[in-house]
Amino acid sequence: EKGKPVIIVSAVGSAINVEEDCDAVIHTWYPGQSGGKALADILFGKVSPSGKLPVTFYADADQLPAFDDYSMTGRTYRYTRENILYPFGYGLTYSKTSLSDLVVDGKQATLNITNTGGVDTDDVVQFYLKDDSECAAPYPTLCGFVRVHLTAGETQSVSVEIPELAFTSVDADGVRAVRGKNYVLYAGTCQPDPLSEKLTGTACLSQTITL
Repeated sequence: EKGKPVIIVSAVGSAINVEEDCDAVIHTWYPGQSGGKALADILFGKVSPSGKLPVTFYADADQLPAFDDYSMTGRTYRYTRENILYPFGYGLTYSKTSLSDLVVDGKQATLNITNTGGVDTDDVVQFYLKDDSECAAPYPTLCGFVRVHLTAGETQSVSVEIPELAFTSVDADGVRAVRGKNYVLYAGTCQPDPLSEKLTGTACLSQTITL
């Protein structure tokens, strides 16, 4: 009513939908004895936030599968894109970063990340792999990530080695093996899904890997 920005700070141990209209949400989890100072540094702009969600935040718990249903259908970023409030891997900073020049050499991926905003920040480059085999998860799976600190205007080169496990899938008998022939590697500061790209205003780079 007073025209002031409203920030909700959520200090809880799990994903939660605060179901309130506000200008920003900071999810602190349980930050420990120095959490208050860390939060103040973020709120007053001394530090740019850079955390990424390690779990999926669902919009409505009533839409989730039954508690005693142990299938993965309708759960996690690898098996659903429905009922999502904030996606796995999502998080904002006070700056903006852009990625370019993704190169895959064997199982090593390299790219450049540039801080195009006006403040220093950390960001997290995330790599996801999509398998074309019939046993693979429906959506890309995280296979690596790198946290990087960038001053305003700075560009850095980032590389990861894609682990062998990322190329495997598990069949109905529980046997894990490399079954795919063609894979798509995605790289971004979020996962490669439409909601993440809408919330962040950025899109992932991609390259095909053939075994």
